Amino acid sequence: MPKNSKVTQREQSHEHVTESVADLLAHEEPLDYKNSSLNVGGAAGKKVPQIEVPENDGRPAWNSKLQYILAQVGFSVGLGNVWRFPYLCQKNGGGAYLVPYFILLIIIGIPLFFLELAVGQKIRRGSIGVWNYVCPRLGGIGMSSLMVCGFVGLYYNVIIGWSIFYFFQSFQYPLPWSDCPIRKNGTLAIVEPECDKSSATTYFWYRQTLNTTSTIAESGGLNVKMTLSLLVAWIIVCLAVIKGIASSGKVMYFSSLFPYVVLFCFLVRGLMLKGSVDGIAHMFTPKLEKMLEPQVWREAATQVFFALGLGFGGVIAFSSYNKIDNNCHFDAVLVSFINFFTSILATLVVFAVLGFKANIMNEKCLFFFLIVQVRGSIHDLIPPHVNFSHLTTSDYAEMYGVIKTVKEDGFAQLGLEPCVLVDELNKAVQGTGLAFIAFTEAMTHFPASPFWSVMFFFMLINLGLGSMIGTMTGITTPVLDAYKVQKELFTVCCCIVAFFCGLLFVQRSGNYFVTMFDDYSAGLPLTVVVILENVSVAWIYGTKRFMQDLEDMLGFRPCIIYFYLWKYVSPLCLIVLISATVIEMAISPPGYNAWVQELAQERFQSYPPWALAMCFALIIVAMLPLPVVFIARHFNLMSDGSNKLSVSYRKTMMKDMSNLEEQDEARFILGAKPGEAPIAPARRPYLTPGGNKPMDPNSLSPNSCYGTSYQNAAISPTTPSTPDTPVTPESDS
Repeated sequence: MPKNSKVTQREQSHEHVTESVADLLAHEEPLDYKNSSLNVGGAAGKKVPQIEVPENDGRPAWNSKLQYILAQVGFSVGLGNVWRFPYLCQKNGGGAYLVPYFILLIIIGIPLFFLELAVGQKIRRGSIGVWNYVCPRLGGIGMSSLMVCGFVGLYYNVIIGWSIFYFFQSFQYPLPWSDCPIRKNGTLAIVEPECDKSSATTYFWYRQTLNTTSTIAESGGLNVKMTLSLLVAWIIVCLAVIKGIASSGKVMYFSSLFPYVVLFCFLVRGLMLKGSVDGIAHMFTPKLEKMLEPQVWREAATQVFFALGLGFGGVIAFSSYNKIDNNCHFDAVLVSFINFFTSILATLVVFAVLGFKANIMNEKCLFFFLIVQVRGSIHDLIPPHVNFSHLTTSDYAEMYGVIKTVKEDGFAQLGLEPCVLVDELNKAVQGTGLAFIAFTEAMTHFPASPFWSVMFFFMLINLGLGSMIGTMTGITTPVLDAYKVQKELFTVCCCIVAFFCGLLFVQRSGNYFVTMFDDYSAGLPLTVVVILENVSVAWIYGTKRFMQDLEDMLGFRPCIIYFYLWKYVSPLCLIVLISATVIEMAISPPGYNAWVQELAQERFQSYPPWALAMCFALIIVAMLPLPVVFIARHFNLMSDGSNKLSVSYRKTMMKDMSNLEEQDEARFILGAKPGEAPIAPARRPYLTPGGNKPMDPNSLSPNSCYGTSYQNAAISPTTPSTPDTPVTPESDS
């Protein structure tokens, strides 16, 4: 114990001594409250040293800043950047879509991403611990995040399993999806009818990979190949996260950087292909009238929301392993823009390849036209100026129109296709259709196609692995923070349970359940979670208090625009997004696209009653912790979670409420006489954005939602503290 500490001085003077609450909690020497960076009693404007986390804190830490940034990038940059952003860009006005996306990234994405990074770094806990600390009554936020992470992890790893299957199938020449299989019928050899009606890549996906049934009601039993692929995927994820950030951090060096190597290689190779420039030009030709449609803004907001991984808990979990003085504002801006530019890079690659594919399809149309022309059935209709040795798409379009007009009823028998390049490019699809059908078909025309196929699916595996590491961290970190369980054993158990639950998705009808979980398990629940995160920090904890915490933590006050974004703009935008999502779900018939074997094409089908009930059950289960925890803690039926916090965490929270001046310390902790109530010390004024209007110190009442049990412990040494004391929000007005 320091020789000059007040407790030591009083011991030497033989005065009665009562230990401070901090000493009782930490069981070690009193903390230097005056020099704490979270001291809210210091003079305004005075630069305060930052908190140094004790070496015996026991919490793991990132080996380097680069490792942490790569982890956040790996989590936020996922499969959606490759197969959803390009589709939304093509669907919603090409280059014009980038304008609403960028605007919403600035006013929603970066502020909320910054908020999650900051609360995780300050409180140094996972999602459950963070929201128990900010407002115990809204502690269900962390539990809902954990539930959503569980649902998403179940089906997301199935997609990684599909990629693993295609990865190993790519080590063949020619690629197994290059041509339709041949069926022998006696002495005749005919092309598989289902493949002939669709395409070789489509047939390989639906029949040889998934072997899918025609409806969700037909289970069809387990698909052995997909089951083994899913097992391999969970083994890889388990090995990556079994040691926490000690193992996942090292994996991120490769899984986060390798996809960029592949994307740049594909971009260079794609630009060398015939027709790639047409695809990129089509992609970025702006359709400005689309910007006036509300649907475009809604989809842009949704994409911003999910691209950054908001609400999953992975962002908070990763940042909780940072040093307390890390510049999380810089991290938020950097990761957000890396995510944005990755989406643009992926869009360039996708449409360069799709432009090449569209050009190939046009050439097939022209070749078929030449065959029909040679037969003589339309020879007399060909204009004399047409040169068949250099037949262009414009020439073909002219002849197609003439022949269609002249032939009329007999035109359909010719089998001619319009072969319009724009129409081919407008057929761009999203999700699995893009990755496993359209892109794979284009790669069959590449020189050295197996090499490019191996690279592409290895990239998908790494993109998915980065996101899965963040998702699993969002599950394991909150639980490990609250309960003393062995990290390795808990991680292995989670992966085993998840694998057996994931067998639902590797039935022959499993693809339809993947679609169901993707549509219903995350969208609405995550939006509700994020708006409650925003409200709990900006309106309950208090925007002014949060800005002051950031100044103490970072050493500078963030730009004043964040005050207004957190308090007004982001909540309003999120409310509009929730409303639009609910309306969209109400007007859109719930259903899925089923592969009908007889027709060899997809057909929309409505969910049967039991599947519809399952859809709404996913939403209810994910959001159920929110009202349950609120009601339980409102009526003191559940602890606020503080009894499960480590000693170092309690000590950090004590620093946050400590504001002792030297002359007031004895009176505050001990009282002038035994039994005398302590005099509350003056608190550091929380300033308004202008910095000139102090917040009313009376707003920090015993019912404050912030630091419940610890404030009560400091109010009176004669009154026992209880972690279940009800709380009320700080007034920010």
